[in-house]
Amino acid sequence: MKKTMTRLMVLAVVALLASTLAACKKEEAPKVEAKPPMSAPTTDDRQAWVDYLNDVVPRNMGGITNQPYVYFLPAEDTADFQEQYNRLLIKAQTDVGRGIITGNMLAYASPASSQMADLVVASFDGVPADSMKGVRVLFIGDPADNERVKAAVEPAGVNYVFIDTSKQ
Repeated sequence: MKKTMTRLMVLAVVALLASTLAACKKEEAPKVEAKPPMSAPTTDDRQAWVDYLNDVVPRNMGGITNQPYVYFLPAEDTADFQEQYNRLLIKAQTDVGRGIITGNMLAYASPASSQMADLVVASFDGVPADSMKGVRVLFIGDPADNERVKAAVEPAGVNYVFIDTSKQ
């Protein structure tokens, strides 16, 4: 009688587990088709750029799981552009100077690509060679600025990614 009772309990547990697993498989979220990447804004509209960055930055995380550092500079004709540039430069220099560790990403973008490139170059000035291995740097801008940004950041050992806003 004891053996029969034990067997019945084991069978009940197995049946319960099987039905639970079957229910879990049915509750899987339906697959959602990936949206196509957004094109870079062709205007200086700040909200359009924010929307674009919210699309392009996650698409370029490539295994980075930490929240990215995103640096955005508005268009040059913004009323307080120079003040914003100066504040962002101080923040970027402080972040980079403090040290960015493996598994992080720095993303830089602006409709004022040349000024953003200046900011990146200034931020990486004096960074020790190979001190940022495993860090991804994403520069979103004009091809004319690509090589000087690349030359400024690669000595630090970063994984450099360039997104050409003119081809989108």
